Amino acid sequence: MSTGAGEPRAEFDGLVAAVTGGASGIGLATAHELSARGARVAVLDLAETRGPFLGIRCDVTDDDSVRTAVAAVVDRLGALDVLVNNAGIGAQGTVEDNESAEWHRVLDVNVVGPARVSAAALPALRRAAATGSGHAAIVNMCSIAATAGLPQRALYSASKGAVLALTRAMAADHIREGIRVTCVNPGTVDTPWVGRLLATAEDPDAERAALASRQPTGRLVSTAEVAHAVAYLASPRSGATTGTDLAVDGGMHGLRLRPA
Repeated sequence: MSTGAGEPRAEFDGLVAAVTGGASGIGLATAHELSARGARVAVLDLAETRGPFLGIRCDVTDDDSVRTAVAAVVDRLGALDVLVNNAGIGAQGTVEDNESAEWHRVLDVNVVGPARVSAAALPALRRAAATGSGHAAIVNMCSIAATAGLPQRALYSASKGAVLALTRAMAADHIREGIRVTCVNPGTVDTPWVGRLLATAEDPDAERAALASRQPTGRLVSTAEVAHAVAYLASPRSGATTGTDLAVDGGMHGLRLRPA
């Protein structure tokens, strides 16, 4: 794409993107990546937003908060073309280790949250596809935990498995409205949450090495690498891609290397 002056045009020029959980980690990296590619970006989060973004307080477990936040994006930025459902929380343990209340809490954030925000955003996304930019996309944040059995991650894995199934169902529901729905499956990413997890380990250095070594690349995934994948899926240049889950996991999902 190019402008009338013959200069290259950023692929997200003229588009508005909203990123839930965009105040830190993968969400913040994604907000920066989309902004760098020309989008006007709103960050929906409980925490204060850093960066050149429209910051809107949003609790993805609260219907009124979600509807108010999405309405504010459309009111202040004029449209909504791309939604990134990134907000999520972690959980450790087997099925014996978490009470029912914790199961409900994690599933509410990680599964019902993306559904709740997407439902609120759909009217604006339909307008974008039909009468606005002609482009509308939803990218959900999934995980390697949706496709591989990881120890001590029963609740988290259940939530991300649901996100994967939800992504495919939404893609089928909305393809004829011109709305593409995809998800990214990161491996273990070097985020503040992983940092807090390591801080509680008996031997943080050994635990970090173990997390790194289970990925064939031998290192943790960076937030920038996940953000690049989100931008690819959300881009108008990916118009034939929907119902897809893109692994960004250092080869963990498919490679079986012999010991070095």
